[in-house]
Amino acid sequence: MSEGDQVTDSTFKQEVLDSAIPVLVDFWAPWCGPCRMVGPVVDEIAIQYKDQVKVVKLNTDENPNVASQYGIRSIPTLMIFKGGQKVDMVVGAVPKTTLSNTLEKYL
Repeated sequence: MSEGDQVTDSTFKQEVLDSAIPVLVDFWAPWCGPCRMVGPVVDEIAIQYKDQVKVVKLNTDENPNVASQYGIRSIPTLMIFKGGQKVDMVVGAVPKTTLSNTLEKYL
């Protein structure tokens, strides 16, 4: 996952809320073990749905405003945004099928 796929408190609105296509946001932090487990799954999703879904990561340690705005209590939390609204979320390190199935509903 490249640095370009990171969003911050200051770029969240532009990158996520104003996006023309659905966005999957991976809320994570460097110290979080399960986040490292779900990371490769999120990367695979990004490749599989590359023209249909935008996939970004938000470091909750560095960007507490967005995390608190959306009530992130445990990470990893994967949130799906469509048309500027949060439409769904998955909490914890889930299998790829769970994430795909959740995402498919919004494509």
